[in-house]
Amino acid sequence: MYSYGQFCPLAQATQLLCERWTLIVVRELIAGSTRFNQLKKGVPLMSPTLLSLRLKRLAEAGVIAITGNKGNYTYSLTSAGLELRPIVELFGAWGHRWVRSDLNKGDLDAGLLMWDMRRTVDPAVFPRHRIVVQFEYPDAPKGKRDWWLVSENGEIDLCLKNPGYDVDIMIKCSLKTMSAIWVCQQHFRDAVKKGDIKVLGDSKLTSKLQDWLRSSPLARLGSVDELPELVWNIG
Repeated sequence: MYSYGQFCPLAQATQLLCERWTLIVVRELIAGSTRFNQLKKGVPLMSPTLLSLRLKRLAEAGVIAITGNKGNYTYSLTSAGLELRPIVELFGAWGHRWVRSDLNKGDLDAGLLMWDMRRTVDPAVFPRHRIVVQFEYPDAPKGKRDWWLVSENGEIDLCLKNPGYDVDIMIKCSLKTMSAIWVCQQHFRDAVKKGDIKVLGDSKLTSKLQDWLRSSPLARLGSVDELPELVWNIG
Protein backbone atom coordinates (compact mmCIF):
# COMPACT_ATOMS: atom_id res chain seq x y z
CA MET A 1 0.00 0.00 0.00
CA TYR A 2 1.35 3.41 -1.01
CA SER A 3 2.21 5.69 1.92
CA TYR A 4 1.96 9.47 1.95
CA GLY A 5 4.42 9.60 4.84
CA GLN A 6 2.03 11.73 6.91
CA PHE A 7 0.42 11.17 10.30
CA CYS A 8 -2.60 13.26 9.22
CA PRO A 9 -5.82 11.19 9.70
CA LEU A 10 -6.98 12.15 6.19
CA ALA A 11 -3.72 10.91 4.71
CA GLN A 12 -4.00 7.67 6.67
CA ALA A 13 -7.59 7.15 5.49
CA THR A 14 -6.87 7.87 1.84
CA GLN A 15 -3.87 5.51 1.88
CA LEU A 16 -6.33 2.72 2.51
CA LEU A 17 -9.48 3.85 0.76
CA CYS A 18 -8.15 5.59 -2.35
CA GLU A 19 -6.32 2.65 -3.83
CA ARG A 20 -7.81 1.72 -7.18
CA TRP A 21 -11.18 -0.08 -6.82
CA THR A 22 -11.28 0.01 -3.01
CA LEU A 23 -14.20 2.43 -2.60
CA ILE A 24 -16.09 0.66 -5.38
CA VAL A 25 -15.72 -2.60 -3.46
CA VAL A 26 -16.98 -0.80 -0.34
CA ARG A 27 -19.93 0.48 -2.41
CA GLU A 28 -20.82 -3.10 -3.30
CA LEU A 29 -20.64 -4.20 0.33
CA ILE A 30 -22.88 -1.30 1.37
CA ALA A 31 -25.34 -2.28 -1.37
CA GLY A 32 -25.67 -5.74 0.15
CA SER A 33 -23.16 -8.01 -1.58
CA THR A 34 -21.74 -10.55 0.86
CA ARG A 35 -20.23 -13.22 -1.42
CA PHE A 36 -17.20 -13.06 -3.69
CA ASN A 37 -19.23 -13.81 -6.83
CA GLN A 38 -21.74 -11.09 -5.91
CA LEU A 39 -18.93 -8.59 -5.43
CA LYS A 40 -17.40 -9.64 -8.74
CA LYS A 41 -20.64 -8.83 -10.56
CA GLY A 42 -20.42 -5.28 -9.25
CA VAL A 43 -16.79 -4.87 -10.39
CA PRO A 44 -16.69 -6.90 -13.65
CA LEU A 45 -13.43 -5.32 -14.89
CA MET A 46 -11.58 -6.06 -11.65
CA SER A 47 -9.50 -9.22 -11.63
CA PRO A 48 -10.35 -11.85 -8.99
CA THR A 49 -6.78 -11.62 -7.69
CA LEU A 50 -6.99 -7.87 -7.15
CA LEU A 51 -10.45 -8.17 -5.57
CA SER A 52 -9.09 -10.76 -3.12
CA LEU A 53 -6.19 -8.44 -2.30
CA ARG A 54 -8.44 -5.45 -1.65
CA LEU A 55 -10.75 -7.54 0.56
CA LYS A 56 -7.77 -8.79 2.53
CA ARG A 57 -6.50 -5.25 3.13
CA LEU A 58 -9.94 -4.04 4.17
CA ALA A 59 -10.13 -6.93 6.61
CA GLU A 60 -6.67 -6.18 8.00
CA ALA A 61 -7.74 -2.55 8.51
CA GLY A 62 -10.87 -3.64 10.39
CA VAL A 63 -13.25 -2.31 7.74
CA ILE A 64 -14.75 -5.70 6.91
CA ALA A 65 -15.05 -9.08 8.58
CA ILE A 66 -14.45 -12.31 6.68
CA THR A 67 -16.18 -15.41 8.00
CA GLY A 68 -16.69 -18.96 6.77
CA ASN A 69 -14.39 -21.49 5.15
CA LYS A 70 -12.15 -21.20 2.13
CA GLY A 71 -14.26 -21.15 -1.00
CA ASN A 72 -17.34 -20.15 0.98
CA TYR A 73 -16.38 -16.89 2.61
CA THR A 74 -18.89 -14.26 3.67
CA TYR A 75 -17.88 -10.59 3.71
CA SER A 76 -19.58 -8.03 5.95
CA LEU A 77 -18.93 -4.48 7.04
CA THR A 78 -17.75 -3.88 10.58
CA SER A 79 -18.70 -0.79 12.58
CA ALA A 80 -15.78 0.98 10.93
CA GLY A 81 -17.04 -0.09 7.51
CA LEU A 82 -20.59 1.01 8.19
CA GLU A 83 -19.29 4.49 9.05
CA LEU A 84 -18.11 4.76 5.43
CA ARG A 85 -21.68 4.71 4.16
CA PRO A 86 -22.31 8.49 4.26
CA ILE A 87 -18.90 9.05 2.68
CA VAL A 88 -19.71 6.73 -0.22
CA GLU A 89 -23.15 8.29 -0.61
CA LEU A 90 -21.74 11.80 -0.72
CA PHE A 91 -19.05 10.75 -3.19
CA GLY A 92 -21.76 9.29 -5.42
CA ALA A 93 -23.99 12.34 -5.11
CA TRP A 94 -21.09 14.68 -5.85
CA GLY A 95 -20.11 12.57 -8.85
CA HIS A 96 -23.67 12.70 -10.21
CA ARG A 97 -23.70 16.48 -9.96
CA TRP A 98 -20.24 17.37 -11.15
CA VAL A 99 -18.41 14.56 -12.97
CA ARG A 100 -21.19 12.39 -14.35
CA SER A 101 -20.47 10.02 -17.19
CA ASP A 102 -21.31 11.10 -20.73
CA LEU A 103 -22.27 7.44 -21.27
CA ASN A 104 -19.81 6.79 -24.03
CA LYS A 105 -19.26 3.22 -25.10
CA GLY A 106 -16.38 2.71 -22.69
CA ASP A 107 -18.61 3.42 -19.67
CA LEU A 108 -21.46 1.11 -20.68
CA ASP A 109 -21.75 -2.40 -19.26
CA ALA A 110 -24.97 -4.37 -19.67
CA GLY A 111 -24.06 -6.86 -16.94
CA LEU A 112 -23.30 -4.20 -14.34
CA LEU A 113 -26.43 -2.25 -15.29
CA MET A 114 -28.70 -5.27 -14.94
CA TRP A 115 -27.07 -6.40 -11.69
CA ASP A 116 -27.61 -2.92 -10.21
CA MET A 117 -31.19 -2.85 -11.46
CA ARG A 118 -31.91 -6.31 -10.08
CA ARG A 119 -31.08 -5.36 -6.51
CA THR A 120 -33.02 -2.10 -6.52
CA VAL A 121 -36.29 -3.10 -8.18
CA ASP A 122 -39.29 -3.24 -5.87
CA PRO A 123 -41.01 -6.64 -6.14
CA ALA A 124 -43.93 -5.42 -4.02
CA VAL A 125 -45.18 -3.36 -6.98
CA PHE A 126 -46.17 -6.47 -8.96
CA PRO A 127 -48.42 -9.37 -7.90
CA ARG A 128 -46.71 -12.16 -5.96
CA HIS A 129 -47.19 -14.61 -8.81
CA ARG A 130 -44.43 -14.78 -11.40
CA ILE A 131 -43.90 -11.72 -13.59
CA VAL A 132 -41.19 -11.87 -16.25
CA VAL A 133 -39.68 -8.71 -17.75
CA GLN A 134 -37.37 -9.16 -20.72
CA PHE A 135 -34.85 -6.48 -21.72
CA GLU A 136 -33.44 -6.33 -25.23
CA TYR A 137 -30.38 -4.15 -25.95
CA PRO A 138 -29.57 -4.41 -29.69
CA ASP A 139 -26.35 -2.39 -29.27
CA ALA A 140 -24.92 -4.49 -26.43
CA PRO A 141 -22.11 -6.98 -27.13
CA LYS A 142 -23.15 -10.38 -28.40
CA GLY A 143 -24.18 -12.58 -25.51
CA LYS A 144 -25.35 -9.65 -23.41
CA ARG A 145 -28.24 -8.35 -25.50
CA ASP A 146 -31.10 -10.20 -23.81
CA TRP A 147 -31.80 -10.24 -20.07
CA TRP A 148 -34.71 -11.39 -17.95
CA LEU A 149 -35.80 -10.10 -14.54
CA VAL A 150 -38.17 -12.52 -12.85
CA SER A 151 -40.34 -11.18 -10.01
CA GLU A 152 -42.02 -13.86 -7.91
CA ASN A 153 -43.15 -14.09 -4.28
CA GLY A 154 -41.32 -10.91 -3.34
CA GLU A 155 -38.01 -12.08 -4.85
CA ILE A 156 -36.13 -10.89 -7.93
CA ASP A 157 -34.00 -13.15 -10.10
CA LEU A 158 -31.73 -12.01 -12.93
CA CYS A 159 -31.18 -14.32 -15.90
CA LEU A 160 -28.84 -13.94 -18.86
CA LYS A 161 -30.20 -17.14 -20.38
CA ASN A 162 -33.88 -17.50 -21.24
CA PRO A 163 -35.52 -18.94 -18.10
CA GLY A 164 -38.21 -20.53 -20.23
CA TYR A 165 -41.15 -18.62 -18.76
CA ASP A 166 -43.76 -16.63 -20.65
CA VAL A 167 -42.73 -12.98 -20.92
CA ASP A 168 -45.19 -10.47 -19.42
CA ILE A 169 -43.33 -7.28 -20.37
CA MET A 170 -40.80 -6.68 -23.14
CA ILE A 171 -38.54 -3.61 -23.01
CA LYS A 172 -36.50 -2.72 -26.09
CA CYS A 173 -34.00 0.14 -26.14
CA SER A 174 -30.35 0.96 -26.52
CA LEU A 175 -27.98 0.20 -23.67
CA LYS A 176 -27.13 3.90 -23.53
CA THR A 177 -30.79 4.87 -23.08
CA MET A 178 -31.37 2.47 -20.21
CA SER A 179 -28.09 3.53 -18.60
CA ALA A 180 -29.17 7.18 -18.83
CA ILE A 181 -32.44 6.32 -17.10
CA TRP A 182 -30.61 4.37 -14.43
CA VAL A 183 -28.33 7.30 -13.54
CA CYS A 184 -31.20 9.82 -13.64
CA GLN A 185 -30.09 11.56 -16.81
CA GLN A 186 -33.41 10.73 -18.46
CA HIS A 187 -36.87 9.82 -17.19
CA PHE A 188 -38.35 6.48 -18.16
CA ARG A 189 -41.72 7.91 -19.23
CA ASP A 190 -40.04 10.64 -21.29
CA ALA A 191 -37.94 8.03 -23.09
CA VAL A 192 -41.09 6.03 -23.87
CA LYS A 193 -42.87 9.13 -25.21
CA LYS A 194 -39.88 9.97 -27.43
CA GLY A 195 -39.76 6.45 -28.78
CA ASP A 196 -36.32 5.77 -27.29
CA ILE A 197 -37.86 2.84 -25.42
CA LYS A 198 -40.48 0.41 -26.67
CA VAL A 199 -42.56 -1.31 -24.00
CA LEU A 200 -44.80 -4.23 -24.90
CA GLY A 201 -47.13 -6.10 -22.57
CA ASP A 202 -50.21 -5.92 -20.36
CA SER A 203 -51.04 -2.24 -19.77
CA LYS A 204 -51.91 -2.94 -16.13
CA LEU A 205 -48.37 -4.17 -15.58
CA THR A 206 -46.52 -1.75 -17.83
CA SER A 207 -48.18 1.21 -16.08
CA LYS A 208 -46.35 0.15 -12.90
CA LEU A 209 -42.92 -0.16 -14.49
CA GLN A 210 -41.72 3.24 -13.30
CA ASP A 211 -42.41 2.27 -9.69
CA TRP A 212 -40.95 -1.22 -10.08
CA LEU A 213 -37.83 -0.24 -11.99
CA ARG A 214 -36.21 2.41 -9.84
CA SER A 215 -33.06 4.36 -10.62
CA SER A 216 -29.62 4.25 -9.04
CA PRO A 217 -29.76 5.16 -5.32
CA LEU A 218 -26.60 7.28 -5.61
CA ALA A 219 -27.91 9.08 -8.69
CA ARG A 220 -31.23 9.74 -6.95
CA LEU A 221 -29.36 11.17 -4.01
CA GLY A 222 -27.37 13.47 -6.29
CA SER A 223 -30.52 14.64 -8.08
CA VAL A 224 -32.15 16.30 -5.06
CA ASP A 225 -31.48 19.78 -3.73
CA GLU A 226 -30.71 18.54 -0.24
CA LEU A 227 -29.03 15.29 0.68
CA PRO A 228 -31.38 13.22 2.87
CA GLU A 229 -30.45 9.89 4.37
CA LEU A 230 -30.40 7.29 1.62
CA VAL A 231 -31.94 3.90 2.22
CA TRP A 232 -30.45 1.12 0.07
CA ASN A 233 -32.78 -1.64 -0.97
CA ILE A 234 -30.68 -4.69 -0.26
CA GLY A 235 -31.86 -7.77 -2.09
